[in-house]
Amino acid sequence: MVTAVIGYERSSLARRFRRRIIIVVIAQERLIGMKKLRFLLSLTNDDNDYQIEQTSAARHAARKLGIELDIVYARNEGIVQSQQLLASIQSSTVPRSDAIIFEPAGSTAHPQVARAAAAAGIGVVLLNHDADYIAELRRLFHVPAFSITSNHEEIGRMQGQQLGAVLPGGGIVLYIHGPAESAAAKHRYTGLLETKADNIQLRVLKAQWTEASSYKAVSSWLRLSTSRQAQIQAVCAQDDSMAMGARKAIEECTELREQFQKIPFLGCDGLPRTGQEWVHRKQLTATIVIPTNADLAIEVMAKSIATGTLPPESKFTTAKSFPALEVLTQQSRRARAASR
Repeated sequence: MVTAVIGYERSSLARRFRRRIIIVVIAQERLIGMKKLRFLLSLTNDDNDYQIEQTSAARHAARKLGIELDIVYARNEGIVQSQQLLASIQSSTVPRSDAIIFEPAGSTAHPQVARAAAAAGIGVVLLNHDADYIAELRRLFHVPAFSITSNHEEIGRMQGQQLGAVLPGGGIVLYIHGPAESAAAKHRYTGLLETKADNIQLRVLKAQWTEASSYKAVSSWLRLSTSRQAQIQAVCAQDDSMAMGARKAIEECTELREQFQKIPFLGCDGLPRTGQEWVHRKQLTATIVIPTNADLAIEVMAKSIATGTLPPESKFTTAKSFPALEVLTQQSRRARAASR
């Protein structure tokens, strides 16, 4: 190690300056000797606009930090995701990941997988979900373990307020719910019921966070005689791609196309190139902007490993209505006035 010879050796100022030089040199030597970090990111699917944006944001963050990033997709199957993660944790043929980052594709947050990773000294990040085991992993294995999520109940409450803005007189809403086993979908629905006005009734269909699954579900519903009698006055979906799938199915139904032509369509995710753009084009009436968090997870995990400090157990990102609720209310008033 190189040390600097500084005049006035015995002065306190010289001693502090020399210590500072030594600390910097040691930090540089550690950084040079540190192996390149490798993270594994597991996302629910690769055909949903939010998941696609998660992929892009994660890759950008990994490149910026010089991290090797492997990405796998669970095809919306919890068992598939569990197998993918365990294969990486237990593999003796490929380089082991320093951290696994995943958004649960099934009904559970894979506690056994998370414990296996932590026991092997691998960091754990849970996306868009919460789990009691995070505190346990930190306490027993002293690894970076934390969750980053949007407040999904708050997102649901925001959608309930959006429905109130576009349907002040109430009405029947076709509501496209995410997968039954999805915690995010359940929380969004719970939040919406808290703020939805009593004069707004829901007709709930289930889909799989994709445009194709929503298109299929709505197309099947439209073939039922009850759909002709429903007098739907708005369509509200738990993500933008499902809202667009519903819109596509409705536009292809010649019998009901005119009835649905001017009703509001609400989505959720609000990505600049999809949801927000669809609002600008008036294909959607409103969406909710939800920031990506895979990139944030990579940044926080890398910092934790580099500094040896544990980040907070959980972090919430902030969602917002697009357009803002006041603007949406004004737009709806103008639209009703113009139609009279």
